[in-house]
Amino acid sequence: MWRALVFLALLAVAAYGAVWIADHPGTVTVVWNGYEIGMSLAIALTGVLVAAIVLGLIWAVVTGVIGLPASISRSTRERRRNKGLASLSRGMIAVGSGDPLAARRHAGDAERLLGSQPLTLLLKAQAAQISGDRDAAEQAFKRMADDPETRVLGLRGLFVEARRREDEGAARAYASEAARLAPSVTWANEAVLEAQCADGEWSAATETVERRAALGLMDKHAARRQRAVLLTAAAQRHEAGEPDTATEQALKAVKLAPDLVPAAVIAGRLLARRNDLRKAAKIIEAAWKATPHPELAKVYLNLRTGDSARDRLARAENLAKLSSWEPESRLVIAQAATEAKDFGRAREALAPLTDDRPTARVCRMMARIEAAEHGAESGRSREWLARAARAPRDPAWVADGIISERWAPVSPVSGRLDAFVWKTPPEILAGPEDDDAPAPAPAEPAAPVAIPTTSVPAPVTTDSPAPSTPGFLQTGAGTPSVPPTPAPVNGPTGPSSATQAAAADRPRRIA
Repeated sequence: MWRALVFLALLAVAAYGAVWIADHPGTVTVVWNGYEIGMSLAIALTGVLVAAIVLGLIWAVVTGVIGLPASISRSTRERRRNKGLASLSRGMIAVGSGDPLAARRHAGDAERLLGSQPLTLLLKAQAAQISGDRDAAEQAFKRMADDPETRVLGLRGLFVEARRREDEGAARAYASEAARLAPSVTWANEAVLEAQCADGEWSAATETVERRAALGLMDKHAARRQRAVLLTAAAQRHEAGEPDTATEQALKAVKLAPDLVPAAVIAGRLLARRNDLRKAAKIIEAAWKATPHPELAKVYLNLRTGDSARDRLARAENLAKLSSWEPESRLVIAQAATEAKDFGRAREALAPLTDDRPTARVCRMMARIEAAEHGAESGRSREWLARAARAPRDPAWVADGIISERWAPVSPVSGRLDAFVWKTPPEILAGPEDDDAPAPAPAEPAAPVAIPTTSVPAPVTTDSPAPSTPGFLQTGAGTPSVPPTPAPVNGPTGPSSATQAAAADRPRRIA
């Protein structure tokens, strides 16, 4: 639109000029070397215009001939660049589709056409990775790490390759360097935090979490939770040798995460030693409301060492009221009532839990009640022990498929912080719902199915390096793997050998 208006305006100006020249005729005289040339004004202006056009054409031809080599070179570079970008794009597509031959071919073409640019090096490294050529991939990442623009990206690739060959020392070095160069890089911060937790450097790990929270790399609530877990781990280490330090750390952890059971247990136990029973009870009660846990009940019932069995039963009743009579509360009351020789109260507390498929702990508690009242060899006690052998699982600490009787700050499989969760493990093998049902016809024996379980070792109480974790096979640079033989889930208390043999003859179904 604007171009049309400008063109019309210029055309109007030219027409006006032509009319003005026609209305004002004149003569132009040129004298040169004794010659005199006279012409009208219109012819003179036309000659000047034609001469300007001719000179412009001649100048364009001369400059075109002079700049022809540079133009040809520029055109060649542009074609190479376009071909290189096309090879780079096809190579990325080949890497994404998992075609190693095409990826390596296009990576070579892109490097030949574009040179050692960051994207060509990245494509070459990825093509080598999907081809299984780890040496070529590592060489490409090293070249990227030597370039200041791609140093962090190269360190990321070297870190991944070091993890694949199980070189934890090199992986930690690459992650630490990347975190130093780029503090906001998430993968480097996570790798550094994992290494610090694996080494038991809880103070350094806490500083890493605080730095990540300050940079906005994680949610504030998650940061508070991780700090509480790390403080609890440090309190575990110092509980035996440095109780004052452990108490301070445990109280900080409780303040950050009041529902963190291990922190509340340690804080309550240490405060009870100081005879600060009111504060200890308050911490235990707050944690119990969020997560009823047997360790909390154990500390709460034994706050005063001189209490009688009746006093402990009264405390158990208080816990039951706080948790609205959760199953764990009933188990605590049953245990306290059994110790107080109030067997009727113990059975009354467990009655709602024995109606429909009682868990292993409920069965063992009923067996304990019968044994305390009628003797360990009584028929009812042995019957409950037999039922416990095939009863559903009770809640336990579970992390990455590992079932543990003890809480730990990190997972023994993945090294993830705050991985253990108090919950009921998945039930793979379950007993028959009806004990009186007839046995099914014999079938082909099936391979046993089990969930690997283990027991996390007790916390180290000194600053010396932690010993290797029992129950795990050490692989690589100290990373524990899942033990081949699952540990019992029902705890140390169980039926006798004769009872187990009798229970083994009964049919079992796969849940």
